[in-house]
Amino acid sequence: MHIDQTGFDDARRNAILNQVAQNASALGAEVVDIDGFLDAIAAQTTEQQQTLRQLREGAGHVVQVNASVMETLAAMSQTITQTLAKLTTASEKLTVTEEKANHLVSWVQTIDQRAQNVQGTLDAVQNSNNQIAVIAAQVNMLAINAKIEAARAGETGKGFAVVADAINELSQRTGQAAEDITGNVNALIDWISGLQSESGSVSRRAQEMHEHGAESGAALTEALQDMEAISNRNTLIARDAEDADKALREFLPNIAAIDRSVTAGIAGVQDAHKRITRLVDTSESLVQGSVALGGSQGDALFIDAVKARCGEIRAAFETALREGSVSIDELFDTEYRPVPGSNPEQVVTRFTRFTDRVLPGIIEPALDLDPRVVFCAAVDRNGYLPTHNRKFSQPQGTDPVWNTAHCRNRRIFDDRVGLKAGRNAEPFLLQVYRRDMGGGEFVLMKDVSAPIFVDGRHWGGLRLAYRF
Repeated sequence: MHIDQTGFDDARRNAILNQVAQNASALGAEVVDIDGFLDAIAAQTTEQQQTLRQLREGAGHVVQVNASVMETLAAMSQTITQTLAKLTTASEKLTVTEEKANHLVSWVQTIDQRAQNVQGTLDAVQNSNNQIAVIAAQVNMLAINAKIEAARAGETGKGFAVVADAINELSQRTGQAAEDITGNVNALIDWISGLQSESGSVSRRAQEMHEHGAESGAALTEALQDMEAISNRNTLIARDAEDADKALREFLPNIAAIDRSVTAGIAGVQDAHKRITRLVDTSESLVQGSVALGGSQGDALFIDAVKARCGEIRAAFETALREGSVSIDELFDTEYRPVPGSNPEQVVTRFTRFTDRVLPGIIEPALDLDPRVVFCAAVDRNGYLPTHNRKFSQPQGTDPVWNTAHCRNRRIFDDRVGLKAGRNAEPFLLQVYRRDMGGGEFVLMKDVSAPIFVDGRHWGGLRLAYRF
C-alpha cells in the first residue's frame, strides 16, 4: 500500500479525486444551466429593449400625428363655426322669405276673393242694366205709339207729339247708355275673369313656393342641427386629442426611464454572463484537471472511446490522402456553400461527400457504447459538422423546429462548445453544455472531445456527447 505525503493511500486518494471530479462536474452543470438561463434572459431583455425603443419611436410618431390632428381639428372647428354662421343666416333669411310667401299667398287669396265679390257686383249691375234696357225699349214703344196717336189727333195732339219725341229721344239715349254700360261691364267682367285666372295661378305658385320653402326650411333646420352636432363632436374630439397629447407627452419620459432601466439591466446581465462564462471555463478546468489526475472514472470510458476513434479518423484521412481519394486542399476547405432552401441553413464544402463516405463507419458504433450516449460527430476548426449520425441526418422538411432537432448534419455549430471542441489541441476536452433541441427545449449534457490531426495539421475534433 502506497501512502503519499498527505497521509492518504491510493484508494483514498482516488476516492477523493473521484469526489472532486464529480463535484466539479456537478458545479459545471449548474453553472452551465445558469449560463443558459442568462442567455435566455439576455435575449428577452434585448427583445424588450427593442420593443421599448419601437414603442418610444411609435409614441413619438403618435405625438406628431396627434399634433397634426389637433391642427386639422382646429381648422375644421373654424370651418364648422363659419358654416354654422352661414347656415344660421340662411335659415333666418329663409324664415323671412317664408313669412313673405305666406303674406303673398294671403294677399293673392284676398285679391281672388275681392275679384269674386266684384264679379258678383258686376253681375248685379248687368242685371239692373238689362232691366233699364228693357224699360228703355218699352218707353220707346210707348213714345212711338204716343206719336202716332198725336198725329191722328191733328192740331190737338201737336203738344203731345213734342212730348212723345222727347220721350223717344230719352229712351234712345237710355238704350244707348245701357248698351255702353253693358259693353263696359262685359269688358270689366272679362278683365276680372282674367285676373281671377291669373290670381289663381299665382296663388297656386305661391302655395307651391310656400310648401317648397317649408321643406327647404325643414331641411336647412336639420342641416343646422347636424352641423351643431358635428361641431359638438369636433369639440369633444379636440378635447380628447388634447388629453391624449398631454398623456403621450407625459408617457414618453416614462418610456425613456424604462428604456434606461432595461439598458442597465442588459448591461448587468451581460456582465453576469461574462462572469458566468469565466466560471464555466474555471469549472471545466477543474473537471479537466481532476479527470486528468484519475478522478471520475465514470467519464474515462467516454474519454478513451473518443481518443481511440480520433486515431481511426486520422488514419482514414491520411490513407485517403495517400491514395488520392481526397486532396489536402479539399480536406481543409473552408468555403461553406449554403444548401438552397435549407432552414436552418445547411452548408457543404469540398470534403463533405468524402466525410459522408468515411465517417459513418467510425461514429455510428459509438452510439452503442453506452445508453447515455446521444451523438458522436466530427467538426472542423470552425465548428462545421459535415457528417452526423444517421438519426440526426434526416432530409429537411417544412418545419424549421423539426429540422433543428432531426437535421443536424451539414451545419455550423460555432457556439462556445462547438468551437472549443474543434480548436482544442489537448489530448481531450471535457465540457458541460445545454444542447438546443429546437422549439425552446434544452438538454443538459457532457461533451468530451479529442483533436483530429492529419499529417501534423489540426483538422478539428471528434465530439462524443452523453447525458449526465
